[in-house]
Amino acid sequence: MTEPGETFVDAVGGIEALRRLSNTFYESVLADPLLAPVFADFSRTHIEHVAVWLGEVFGGDPRYTAELGGHQALLRSHLGLAITEEQRLRWMELMTAAVEQELPDDDRLRRRVVEYFDWGTRIARDVSADPAGTDLGEPGPTPRWGWDGLV
Repeated sequence: MTEPGETFVDAVGGIEALRRLSNTFYESVLADPLLAPVFADFSRTHIEHVAVWLGEVFGGDPRYTAELGGHQALLRSHLGLAITEEQRLRWMELMTAAVEQELPDDDRLRRRVVEYFDWGTRIARDVSADPAGTDLGEPGPTPRWGWDGLV
């Protein structure tokens, strides 16, 4: 159970928990026949980048923005992937299983994390649909997600 006033990133277990979450998730993804093709260019550094992204989104250190290009870079990495709704839903199934395995046993916390992924995967799917792989629009700064959802 979370402590009153605890930050969202601390409640999930900090960057170490996010690394475990990312690692567990991508082990499943790379073995999944529907999703593995989307990650054909996967490298182990992706796990760390996802953990750093989530740490920033959940209110922690803004390393993704400072070191990896921020929101624009994250969206750019999805351009032209043509993610289908079927793939997005499978991604959500595997991530939900990883959340249940790796994050604290707190229903509200897990629900908020899964809500973030549902929100984010819809954006990734939409961005990936640009066949030219160039249209990012104006995404703004890295979003923040907390106890009440999008901040």
